[in-house]
Amino acid sequence: MAPISTPQTPFGRVLTAMVTPFTADGALDIDGAQRLAAHLVDAGNDGLIINGTTGESPTTSDAEKDQLVRAVLEAVGDRAQVVAGIGTNDTRHSIELARAAEHAGAHGLLAVTPYYNKPPQEGLRRHFSAIADATELPVMLYDIPGRSGVPIDTETIVRLAEHPRIVANKDAKGDLGRASWAIARSGLAWYSGDDMLNLPLLSVGAVGFVSVVGHVVTPELRALLDAHLNGDAQKATEIHQRLLPVFTGMFRTQGVITTKAALALQGLPSGPLRLPLVELSPEETDQLKIDLAAGGVQL
Repeated sequence: MAPISTPQTPFGRVLTAMVTPFTADGALDIDGAQRLAAHLVDAGNDGLIINGTTGESPTTSDAEKDQLVRAVLEAVGDRAQVVAGIGTNDTRHSIELARAAEHAGAHGLLAVTPYYNKPPQEGLRRHFSAIADATELPVMLYDIPGRSGVPIDTETIVRLAEHPRIVANKDAKGDLGRASWAIARSGLAWYSGDDMLNLPLLSVGAVGFVSVVGHVVTPELRALLDAHLNGDAQKATEIHQRLLPVFTGMFRTQGVITTKAALALQGLPSGPLRLPLVELSPEETDQLKIDLAAGGVQL
């Protein structure tokens, strides 16, 4: 069984949005995904997000998504929360993916704001509510206006929090003021979706992280979180500052690109990217090595 969660931390505290490993010819690497999932849980993750943006969900098929969820559940489902990314900009398709993830055995759902079609707030409310109505799984909203083009307004978040299965929000809005109000008024479990803001979001009420840099620094993220929870603000700040080169380096370009490069440097499963994403140049790889080393990552 997956670790017991609480209403305050329905998916645990430290989660990594896992990349999707591919083979050299671009096919899904099931064995690599299972090995990477096990490595990340061993490193200290309470949960993994599968088929999110970092998992290259825009370029994986529905069948591949299903395979990946099942494979990761088989590898770590008794030790970690496995949360399936099911959000698209088509409510019907999102519901289909949600039901497939439930059937596969996922522990929860991550639903991103519909992108490109820029719905109004009432459209967002109906979209997320329809997803939450479609299964018995707990839902984490994913608010990332930089990708979706539309923020989830605080009033909409508060209304969505009334749904019994909408229990959390992944915040990549980058607005601590709005986050403060939304946390206070909604009661949702709040997860930082922007690694540079992990510590600041904890200070206004977040319960944990959905991280990209967790691929390479999960123990440090856990130590930062523990220091905060133990009231040691100085230690938490010191860890945050030590990790600044990692936070910066992993997002000098698109995060999936740098994450797969970092994993390859460590000899961990990653594989190639699917277009339109492309590999780092040699110069960019050299800079990534410098950034990771400056943050204490062993390569």
